Amino acid sequence: QLQLVESGGGLVQPGGHLRLSCAASTFTLENYAIGWFRQAPGKEREGVSCIRSDSTSLYADYADSVKGRFTISRDNAKNTINLEMNNLKPEDTAVYYCAPVGLQYGRCVLRPHYDFRAWGQGTQVTVSS
Repeated sequence: QLQLVESGGGLVQPGGHLRLSCAASTFTLENYAIGWFRQAPGKEREGVSCIRSDSTSLYADYADSVKGRFTISRDNAKNTINLEMNNLKPEDTAVYYCAPVGLQYGRCVLRPHYDFRAWGQGTQVTVSS
């Protein structure tokens, strides 16, 4: 089963930035559509961003709440999926997870793949003064 490890979280002030990484030691993430999710206390897990790419095309999507502030990318050399978060807001505070996502019409969607069960520990992002 695909095992993913999230890292890069921390405590930052509003307006700060963080770079999260999602790593897999067993599989080549280039072969998967991967998404970032987050869950704040008392709230359901929500999709943040996803990416699907191959040698000829790339597609990425973002939740409306993070468009223009977050950027998802793939680092094939390190076999990681990264999430660059800029201009962080207190409402971004949550535990962030990565997971394979579904596909629709060749595009990734902000929901986990229906067969995925191996959620990692996540990485805590806290935005506070």
